[in-house]
Amino acid sequence: MEQLRIFSPATVANVSCGFDALGFALDGLGDEMFFTINDSKKVTISKVEGATLPMEISKNAAGVVAQKMLEAADFPFGIDIEIYKKYKPGSGLGSSAASSAGTAFAINHFLGGTFSTLDLVKFAMLGEEAACGSQIADNVSAALFGGFVLIRSYLPLEVVSLPTPAALYAVVIHPQVEIKTRDARDILPEVIPIRDAVAQWANVGGLISGLYTNNYELIGRSLIDLVAEPARKILIPFFDELKRAALDHGALGAGISGSGPSVFALCKGEKNAQKVALAFNETYDNTGIDYHLYVSALGREGVKILKN
Repeated sequence: MEQLRIFSPATVANVSCGFDALGFALDGLGDEMFFTINDSKKVTISKVEGATLPMEISKNAAGVVAQKMLEAADFPFGIDIEIYKKYKPGSGLGSSAASSAGTAFAINHFLGGTFSTLDLVKFAMLGEEAACGSQIADNVSAALFGGFVLIRSYLPLEVVSLPTPAALYAVVIHPQVEIKTRDARDILPEVIPIRDAVAQWANVGGLISGLYTNNYELIGRSLIDLVAEPARKILIPFFDELKRAALDHGALGAGISGSGPSVFALCKGEKNAQKVALAFNETYDNTGIDYHLYVSALGREGVKILKN
């Protein structure tokens, strides 16, 4: 029977000023998934490595997406899914989104490309709902479209693919602490001053302009979050020290990835990224907190097929 092996990227959502609206994909970090068509007419998950995830279809992001897509297409076969997690869930790097987006891409491949990329985002959002309770679009959109994306609207859903300057690199540190998404949501202010809202909108505009014009300095000046970061940073140990270290060592900007606890820094060029990675190391080495550190170019392609 037909088989398919894919890579589904980790993603950074919010991107400082773009709360719930911006995201980008990473190139060097993500999950591998293996799909096999069979005659069972059922969706099964036969293997999960690298994380403890529910095997029950209705509770697993990949399982939910596969089931919904096969039902929508009236697919006459079954499919088995193997998931190989290469980074931990709860990192703030779109772990459930990688499973959801990867599955949507793979099922569509088996269906001969029946659905558009925007359709795939909608299916993948159902996986996000199963995993974290909300149909969030930023991570799954970045994983499926690749590069930078803007969620311009949810009703109706509109995703805008943005340019990704070639020299952009991301450095991500994942402290091994747990932040529940609900806690990260509950801590946000219900009201913000109009001056902060205006500044936030201006920064989003500046960031998008910088992406279109390859203006790295403008990108850096725009990576300021006046909405989520001031409230959420208390949940991340030594956040201020990490951000200061990144900026002092040449990062364009730094902020919280998703709802945390991961912290990202965007850099111009791999050389600068490695300097920031070293600074992150030095900042966390004596804290007594375990962490994982990643340096990656931005993933322009998104989910992609791997050779078996």
